[in-house]
Amino acid sequence: MIDTDLQQLGLSEAEVLRQRAAGQGNTARLKTSRSYVQILRENLLTFINAVFFTIGVLLLALGRYGDAVLVLVVILGGVVVSVVQEIWAKRKLDRIALLTQPRATVIREGKDRSIDPREIVIGDLLMLQVGDPVVVDGRMVSGRVDIDESLLTGESDAIAKTDGDSVYSGSFCTSGQGYYVAEKVGSDSLAYQLTVKARAFRQKCTPLQQEINLVIRIFMLLATFLWILEGISTVARVISLDEGVQRAAVIAGLVPSGLYLSITLAYAVGAVRMVGRRVLLQQANAVESLSHVDVLCLDKTGTLTANCLALETLYPVGMSEAQLRECLGTVVASFSDTNATSDAIRQGCPGTRQAVRAEIPFSSARKWSAIELDSGVYVLGAPEILTTEISKTAMSIDPALVDRIHQETQRGRRVLLFARSSQSLAEAVGSTIAPQNLALPPGLQPLGVLSFRDELRDRARETLKSFADAGIALKIISGDNPDTVAALARQVGIDSNLKAISGLTLAQMDAKSIDRIAAERTIFGRVTPEQKAQLVESLRRQGHYVAAIGDGVNDVLSLKQANLGIAMESGSKATRSVADMVLLNDSFESLPQTFLEGQRVRNGIQDVLKVFAVRMLAVTAIILATGQVIGTFPMLNKHSAIVTIVGVGLPTFGFPLWAKPGFPPKGGAIRSLLHFTLPATVTMTLVSLMVYLGYLVTEIWEATAEGTVAIDDGFLAIPRSALVTVMVTCELLLVPFLKPPTKAWVGGEQLSGDWRYSIVALVLLVGYYVGLMFAPVREFFELSLLDRGDYVLIIWLSLLWALVLRYTWRAKLFDRFLGVDLQP
Repeated sequence: MIDTDLQQLGLSEAEVLRQRAAGQGNTARLKTSRSYVQILRENLLTFINAVFFTIGVLLLALGRYGDAVLVLVVILGGVVVSVVQEIWAKRKLDRIALLTQPRATVIREGKDRSIDPREIVIGDLLMLQVGDPVVVDGRMVSGRVDIDESLLTGESDAIAKTDGDSVYSGSFCTSGQGYYVAEKVGSDSLAYQLTVKARAFRQKCTPLQQEINLVIRIFMLLATFLWILEGISTVARVISLDEGVQRAAVIAGLVPSGLYLSITLAYAVGAVRMVGRRVLLQQANAVESLSHVDVLCLDKTGTLTANCLALETLYPVGMSEAQLRECLGTVVASFSDTNATSDAIRQGCPGTRQAVRAEIPFSSARKWSAIELDSGVYVLGAPEILTTEISKTAMSIDPALVDRIHQETQRGRRVLLFARSSQSLAEAVGSTIAPQNLALPPGLQPLGVLSFRDELRDRARETLKSFADAGIALKIISGDNPDTVAALARQVGIDSNLKAISGLTLAQMDAKSIDRIAAERTIFGRVTPEQKAQLVESLRRQGHYVAAIGDGVNDVLSLKQANLGIAMESGSKATRSVADMVLLNDSFESLPQTFLEGQRVRNGIQDVLKVFAVRMLAVTAIILATGQVIGTFPMLNKHSAIVTIVGVGLPTFGFPLWAKPGFPPKGGAIRSLLHFTLPATVTMTLVSLMVYLGYLVTEIWEATAEGTVAIDDGFLAIPRSALVTVMVTCELLLVPFLKPPTKAWVGGEQLSGDWRYSIVALVLLVGYYVGLMFAPVREFFELSLLDRGDYVLIIWLSLLWALVLRYTWRAKLFDRFLGVDLQP
């Protein structure tokens, strides 16, 4: 029910229309993502695309239309796929913005209405409750609320706001209830620019993307060096313009622009799969973060339990149970704010609202709430907190009361103590004392103990076991009694020998001791929001990649501190706004699969990186070696294209789809990459050079015997064709080494047992050799048909290379030579 005075402060519909006509509406629009033009521009106008485009134009001018088509396909293929994927992401982000946009409760015509914040005008009266964001700047006119302004100031302590105090958009209510009048809206509000930055699309690279960008930049520098050399040769007329452009196109192919495309596609597939698992990603790097998580911090409420509280038993002190129920019903009915606990009490103890003289709403930091009625001051809160104050005035606390509290917590029940004080709350409520520093009313006398039952979530036991199977450690951090949390943990199958620790104990520890406890313990009870964030920070400081899950405003600090913040859909608006991902329908049981999905995506991308790295390094080494030894260029633009497409592009297309979850090797991603790519690159380069130079020397001998030697494209046709064939064969033989289907292929990687990779490689290998039988295919790719014996020789040499490579891995020849252990 809204007070009559507040009804008069609310605007009428006619006043709202006048304000909006005067330009005093909250009409500033926030961009939730990039425009279509911006997406197209950022994908098309890149340096490497400019290089390919220039080369394509030159090839057209020289009449090499087939080469020009291939170059344009490289440009347009990558751009089309990237643009389609990012337009999909834009539309998804726009829908996310619509779904997560906060609503505002405004008083108009004497009634409260839920409206879009864009409909607010200056002078509107808005209601503020626990978890509500402050959507426009304004001034408090009624009530008392605790406001978290950390998004604006960086300070985590809540600030008390009463009549006349200013509130700012970008903050949110942590406790209490009140009303404020809108004074600044739209672009005039303090947090408008902050909101723009928070809502807008952010192209933030993930750790894996950063590594791939580094690889691309290294090869870009190498390609630039080779372009300069070839440019000098062309200007000096050592080679023709036609040949110079051809070489420039091949060198451009060294830059693995398709690698970034692969990671983009992998993340898109991961995002689609997660939507199917009822998980909504709010940050682009959430998939990447999921793959690294090794510690999950969670509250028991909404995860172990369904947050369906029911008042189970009452233990009266100094009065009958009927009197206790009547008193509780009156007190709870008079509270201004509601939560699951107060709702459970209302169900079991109905009462009539009375006039409230003063009120201190519940706070997770304080662990208690208080209210002053005509009949006295009543306090409801955590027994550990209230008994400390009771012991100050009483000689001793009734042992029966202590035993009852202990018995209920051991049963996994949520326990609260109800007490009364003769001291007024008016002075504390009217003060500017920080909410977390408010003291309990002195002279507390216990009136009764309340015990609540909460239902365990369906499949809670299976869900927690799935976390263990995924290699993720759990830290249960709750505001409830540690014994209650531990009892519930035992009920869902967590080790019964685990010891719990209280936030009251943590408060007495130094940072070093907290680090030790955070690593050793699993159950943490009676912790404050600040302590929860401190535990997350401690785990991160010790090298863990931490995810935190929460639903209430008390979880905001820990979610912001974690590497990955996860919110429940039913949670507060403030919690959802800071989270990286949201569990739709509070689908906690789907979370283990999302972690596995993240690991799968990351592992697939790393597999693609290994194959691309071998191709890039081998082609670079061959170009440098042939130029140094005999002054020839080993392949044409079309040759480079077929080596890339058939040998690397098509085989790796299914890698992100078929990859399996699992943590990265303990030795690190770089060591794992070197262990696979270094032996493969060196041996493939040697066998490819041997084939190329062997055929080249044979051609020279035959030409010398005939009396003429003119090394041109026609002269190099046979050696180049042999080189392309051996490289494609070796690249496709590398696939079963990356994902060994049987023990015979184990060398560079562990046994996979998945035949799909090898089957794709075999199909492509057969398709390549069959394609060589057709003259139009050979003519387009400028390949020459070799003798049947030549193909047998190349296949035999490739198989011999595979055996040598397997021996090199198994004998750790490179490890011994380098004096390091590259085995991941």
